[in-house]
This record gives sequence, structure tokens and C-alpha cells, in this order.
Amino acid sequence: MLKILFVCMGNICRSPAAEAVMKSFVRSEKLDDKIFIDSAGTIGYHEGQEADPRMKEHAKKRNYELTHIARQIRKIDFDNFDYIITMDEENYSNVISLTNDQEKTKKVFKMTSFCRYYTATEVPDPYYGGFEGFEFVIDLLEDACYGLLKKIKNDHPELQ
Repeated sequence: MLKILFVCMGNICRSPAAEAVMKSFVRSEKLDDKIFIDSAGTIGYHEGQEADPRMKEHAKKRNYELTHIARQIRKIDFDNFDYIITMDEENYSNVISLTNDQEKTKKVFKMTSFCRYYTATEVPDPYYGGFEGFEFVIDLLEDACYGLLKKIKNDHPELQ
């Protein structure tokens, strides 16, 4: 089974939303028995908590269910996941710093590198923003998740 881990800072806004969007896309492609999706945060401050209620509300408007419970990324995740997708430059640097193994760092990507339409270089943290911030994050995540799934299907023809 192919495994994807989405990572943001606290694991209560962006990464659980990315997890929900990707799960929806994978399910619609009937690949949910072949691709496992999870999310984590670079800090453990929110560990054990549900996603931010505002993100849950905005995601629900688009039929995404955020059921994830926050957790912190661990070194073992490099062994357990094939793709580790970060939301911004700080997340990327923090994740890369968890290992000295160059092979393992090849699993780490920036979410926006998979965007097809948006040119943003980071998925902004909507935590301190308003309504528009949460909507924009979901727009970016939908675009990037579509691109990521396309890449995965191209890289792994056995999934077809």
C-alpha cells in the first residue's frame, strides 16, 4: 500500500484538510484500498485535538469530513510513508531536519509544487485569518491534491 503524510505546523488546519481532500479524491478514483493517507504537525502543541472548528466548517461546505486527531510527526514516519508533503517552507525545513538520510529526504515535497493553476509557493496558515483564508487554503489544497494524485498515478502505474 502506498502511504502519504501531509504535514503542517499544528496539524489542526492545513494538513488535516489536505488529508480529507486527498481521501475524497482517492475514494472517487476507487484507490482507497491502495493508498493510505494521514497527517501530522511539526509541533505537538495540539496533539490529541480535533481539527480547528473553522476549518471543519469550511471543509464541510465542500463535502470534506475532517475526522483526524492531531499528532506530531515522528522520525519513524520516514520509514512508514512514501510521500511526506509539507505546507510551507518552515514545515519543509523542520521535516527535513528530522533525518540525516538523504534517501529519506527525497520523500519530502512542498504541497504547492503539485498545483496546476495556483502559483502560490506556500499554503498559508489560516489560523489567524478570516473566512477568505480558509476558503483559499481549500482551493489550493484541491488544486495541489489533484496534481499530486496525477503524479502518483504516473509514478505508480500498478495503481491503475
